[in-house]
This record gives sequence, structure tokens and C-alpha cells, in this order.
Amino acid sequence: MPAESRFLAGTRLALTTFTTLPVRAGRIDRPVAGTAMALAPAVGALLGALLAGVLLLTGAVVPPLVAAGVTVGAAALLTRGLHLDGLADTVDALGSYRRGAAALEIMKKPDVGPFGVVALVVVLLVQAAALADLAGRSWPACVAAVVTATTAGRLGVTVACRRGVPAARPDGLGALVAGTVGPLALAIGAVAVALLAVGAVPGRPWQGPLAVVVALAVALLLLNHVVRRLGGITGDVLGATVEVVTTLVYLGLVLSG
Repeated sequence: MPAESRFLAGTRLALTTFTTLPVRAGRIDRPVAGTAMALAPAVGALLGALLAGVLLLTGAVVPPLVAAGVTVGAAALLTRGLHLDGLADTVDALGSYRRGAAALEIMKKPDVGPFGVVALVVVLLVQAAALADLAGRSWPACVAAVVTATTAGRLGVTVACRRGVPAARPDGLGALVAGTVGPLALAIGAVAVALLAVGAVPGRPWQGPLAVVVALAVALLLLNHVVRRLGGITGDVLGATVEVVTTLVYLGLVLSG
């Protein structure tokens, strides 16, 4: 398959995997999946721009906290709530203290346990509170901050799919994408997110990149723990990584001192 065609197929797969945009998926195999996972930060930037627009437009007519709540809801709508579902399932599995197949079986259950509920509440509350704070900043800083957080969240997926990380199951999304991203794509994504983050906190150009670095470091710790407990990554783990990194970056962008 020509490189350009693989890129286009990977772009379609990235859009259909990470958004609800009406794009038809093309060829799906591991090389295409690797391209899609490498392009995940670019999809995050697109989502961030849309969400920043929602926050600014609603913030012009309603209180900041209401605008933030609408934006969090829009984020769930634009991603089918899949990342939130993955977060709840992953936390439930880890909270069970089971390993391997037993933990994976918990992740497959349709209900959400107490650990998952708490994780969802905390993540949504922190994101909404952070967005309410960002709504009071200048529009360029607000846009930069929201785009940084959503892009960094998807960079977490790129990190999770790097070479050497196994899949927990022989089938499913994890098996398709695990170990498909090379170091060059990972480096390009990291540099791009760091550059976006420079303008996220007015007067403190270092704070945005630092927030991204800390969030990704936590994600690496989480992923290492998941691999030890589950044997590898799954689609739910990727969703959990998105939400954890996004939330931590938002938190880092609104800290003052």
C-alpha cells in the first residue's frame, strides 16, 4: 500500500476512533493503526479547537461554570463518551486487585463499580472547574490551554501504543494498535504538544510544557502498572489514558503560585 494511501487510511481511522465526525473508515490493519495512533494528537488539536469555541461562545452568555459544564458535555458527545467509559472500566479492574484474565473480565462487564464512579466524578469535576477558570482568560490563552490539554490527552494514546508495549488480549483495539508507534512519530508528537503548551499560561511560558511533562510521566507510571496487572493495554486503557492526561494537564494549567 503506498505511503500516502496509508496516511489517508490512518487519518480516517484516527477520526473514526477518537471522534464522532461522520468519516468512513477505510483499510484497517496494524500499519494503518500505527499511523492512526501517531495522528491521535492532531485529532486532539481539532477537538480542542472545537471545544475552545464551545467554551468561549457559551461563556459569552452564561456564567463560566455553566459554560464549562456544557464544554465537558460537548467533549463527551464528540467522543461518544468512550474515553470516560474506558476510564471507569480500567479503574474498576485495577481497584479489584485482580490480575490477568480475572481483571480483564471485570473490564468487560457493562456495569460501573464504585471505583469507576468515583473516578468519573473526580475527572469531570476537575475538568469543569479548570475550564471555568480558563474561560476567564483572554481568548488566545483559553484556546491554547484547551487545545494543549486535549492534544496532550491523545498524545498519551501515542505513548501507550509505542513499540514494546504489549496487548492484554489477542483481539480488540488493544491488539490492533499495541506496539505500532515508532520513536520518530512519538518525538514529533511530543515536540508539537510542547510548542502548543507555551502559550497556554500567559506570562508563564514554562508552565504549559511542564504540565504536559508531568501528566505524561504519570501516564507512564499508570501504563507500567496496567501492563503488570493486565499483561498489556486494551482499548479501555487507552481511553483511561486520554482522560487522566487531559485532566492532569488542565489541573497544571490553572495552578498558580
